[in-house]
Amino acid sequence: MLRFQHISHLLALGILPFLVLLFISMLYWRRRKLKKLGDERLINEQLRGFIPGRNTLRFIIACIAFVLITIGWANLQMGAKTEKAQRKGVDVIIALDVSKSMLAQDILPDRLTRAKQLIQRMIDKMQNDRVALIVFAGRAYLQVPLTIDYGAMKMMLQNVKPDLVPTQGTVIGDAIDLSLKSFSQKEKKYKSLVIISDGEDHDEKALEKTKEATESGIIVHTVGVGSPQGATLYDPATKAPKLDEQGAPVVSKLNENELKSIANAGSGTYTLLSNSDAAADKLVDEIDGMEQKSLGAVIFTDYTNYFQYFLLAGFILLVIEWLLPGAKMNRKVKTGTI
Repeated sequence: MLRFQHISHLLALGILPFLVLLFISMLYWRRRKLKKLGDERLINEQLRGFIPGRNTLRFIIACIAFVLITIGWANLQMGAKTEKAQRKGVDVIIALDVSKSMLAQDILPDRLTRAKQLIQRMIDKMQNDRVALIVFAGRAYLQVPLTIDYGAMKMMLQNVKPDLVPTQGTVIGDAIDLSLKSFSQKEKKYKSLVIISDGEDHDEKALEKTKEATESGIIVHTVGVGSPQGATLYDPATKAPKLDEQGAPVVSKLNENELKSIANAGSGTYTLLSNSDAAADKLVDEIDGMEQKSLGAVIFTDYTNYFQYFLLAGFILLVIEWLLPGAKMNRKVKTGTI
């Protein structure tokens, strides 16, 4: 079984098409300049030491070296040893509010960034739990289904922003309803839902849906992001304050009462996000304290690293590219007398 330890590093290969495009543009520009001087073939013959195709060869070698070094950087691995272990845990769905009010900066750098940092800390502290991600604003969407692939969860989290949900608002009830459908319907326990939001818009269905979740065995925790004093909302494009119908700046405030009511109805806890590590510790402790289910035998694989071979091959190619002469060496012709 092959895998990349740091698969996100392969994104660096996206630079390659731009480099190829730039090189082709350079060749085109050079050819156009030579045509203005006369016949391109004759001019190339008159250029001292000119080697046709040498620059292209050196560029190809450099590109191959770049690919090899990038693969080495991502660290290609192959499974070397397997062993079986019993794993216990619970299913955790994290529902993240991505409404535009989450861009308010009453906690720095902004509410959404701090919420994402909290989720990352939680994932780092989890071990055997399956985790899923739901994003919501005016509607809710399942971004990552229940998985133990924490790396994939973190990658998806990096791309989370308000544009993911075109319908704006803070409809917590929809997020809870989608969570109900995403959990296993066969079990009445081992399930936890963590809602991270500013709770700004009052959702009448939220408490009703929370009670449904509790009846199906889901423990609902809430995390408040922001401050009761609130902050002025700014347009991300123009950086100007958003104005209401009366022309006054729009101020977004944390609705703690709404989130506390949901947590109470869901037999869970409410946490005000101030310190990400402390909040993550509290939530993970609550989850670890739940009754856990056996998740069966899981095969853990010990991997052999191959990054060094790709890095070595890449550096050798770079040395070859550097040693390749760009032009022929001038040779002195010996003359003698008879």
